[in-house]
Amino acid sequence: MSEIEKLVAAVEELVEKHVLPVDDEHDGDIDAAGGEALRTRLQALARARGLLTPHGPRDLGGLGLGMIDRIPVFEAAGRSLFGPMALNINAPDEGNVHLLDEVATSAQRERYLGPLVRAEVRSAFAMTEPAPGAGADPTMLRTAAAKVDGGWVVNGRKWFITGADGAGFFIIMARTSGEPGGPGGATMLLAPADREGIEVTRHIGTVDRSMLGGHCELTFTDVFVPDEDVLGGVDEGFRYAQVRLGPARMTHVMRWSGAARRAHETAVAHVAGREAFGSRLADLGMMQQLIADNEIDLAATRALLLEACRQLDAGGRASESTSIAKTFAGEALHRVADRAVQMCGGLGVSRDLPVAKIAREIRAFRIYDGPSETHRWSIAKRAVRRIVAAG
Repeated sequence: MSEIEKLVAAVEELVEKHVLPVDDEHDGDIDAAGGEALRTRLQALARARGLLTPHGPRDLGGLGLGMIDRIPVFEAAGRSLFGPMALNINAPDEGNVHLLDEVATSAQRERYLGPLVRAEVRSAFAMTEPAPGAGADPTMLRTAAAKVDGGWVVNGRKWFITGADGAGFFIIMARTSGEPGGPGGATMLLAPADREGIEVTRHIGTVDRSMLGGHCELTFTDVFVPDEDVLGGVDEGFRYAQVRLGPARMTHVMRWSGAARRAHETAVAHVAGREAFGSRLADLGMMQQLIADNEIDLAATRALLLEACRQLDAGGRASESTSIAKTFAGEALHRVADRAVQMCGGLGVSRDLPVAKIAREIRAFRIYDGPSETHRWSIAKRAVRRIVAAG
């Protein structure tokens, strides 16, 4: 058995024995299940087994897994809606670990990345804004950072900031030059959550319930950020954001693949043991089509994920392959969960089986980290440029 196979087996054991029972008991509702207290307990179990932050840098206590090696580990964790949290690979912390490892200074690594890798704090990535600010089009960024002696003063509003309530620090995307709609002028800034002027004003009610810290609206009022907490270069925030976005999209695919596969396997077990119209449901042609289509969507998702991760591991930006994989997976995995609901009939919309909550939670994936329509627009533009250049 390889080291990765041993790691996967250990994750499967942790999730099956300690994570799934509490997930299923509380229907994937993280607040009902205990919130921060549950995070602390589950991460202590992962830490004791050497499973915490498998993607984190080795020098700070992580396991240093590359993108391809993350796939089976993250999928195994993703079978439970709380599994990624237990391993400290939940969004947004997972993507922030990757970003800080690539971009942070040595002092920033010590102050921000180390505690995040060790799961001593949570974090949030504050970019999305209410209209007419940054959303699917990040260039519409309106939160502003003005230069002052020794640093920057930030003012603005953000919303749909995952994990904001209870985060230890924020990575804030703010405009330091230019105008909304322009191609540059953004800078990433680090700020402890208790910095004066930062306020979590409300939780935005959403259909998904499994994300610790919710999806929140924030205000920044004269927030001072010293020069040493600029992450990357001034006016280069959009370029550095690409370091985070590609890998984060693929780890989303990994986690949700695990959840969708659990929904599928639950549904197949149900129809294999249920009789109607004189035979097993699993022997009926219409049911077999649903099963086969799920198998196809899961296999195609894995193939696109592997190709994108291969490019990322080779050092490429993989912008097109990650967009393709994210768009396909967001829709395919939702189809898998929806078919699983249909196969299970009345039980499929009940709390007696996990398929309903998985379908509920996975729906947002078609919007978060770039809606499918935005990715299609980007994919189409690249295709046109390629054909025109070749002609």
